[in-house]
Amino acid sequence: MNHDAYDDAYIRDILESVRSIAVVGASNNNVRPSYFVQKYLISKGYEVWPINPGLAGKDILGRPVHASLAELNQPVDMVDIFRAGEHAVPIVEEAIRIGAKVIWMQLSVRNDEAAALAEAAGLRVVMNRCPKIEYGRLCGEISWIGVNSRTISSKKPARSGGFQHLGLRRPPGVV
Repeated sequence: MNHDAYDDAYIRDILESVRSIAVVGASNNNVRPSYFVQKYLISKGYEVWPINPGLAGKDILGRPVHASLAELNQPVDMVDIFRAGEHAVPIVEEAIRIGAKVIWMQLSVRNDEAAALAEAAGLRVVMNRCPKIEYGRLCGEISWIGVNSRTISSKKPARSGGFQHLGLRRPPGVV
């Protein structure tokens, strides 16, 4: 897979199929990107599990913080990595052991060895992207603030239920 560019359908399929997300490198500091990404994903209906050994036993956004992926007692669909790229391989190894389906490395996080390891185990991989940004871009939400979403449409965003929940738009003719 080319990890320099992702097809919108690939990203959309991941975001639609995932229900639970473990955020490795989660922060309880409300100005840190990992904090507001967690808050956003929770608002979109995802089950989010913060992972940070330094905060284990505390809560972030009402969710208990675990020291490692192995400590989670429930299945996780996606592991979102908020750690430097050199730490990705052991995180991916642990994600494989717990049965995760997707590895998502945040903006500026890239590790081709970790990606190859994950893909060899059957996991889908996204690197150097943010699920919050991608979700907002694909549902049209991000264009509300004047950011180019690469999606031009005169149609209003489709509601998917709840307050301010927009669906991930599909191009015309795509089911």
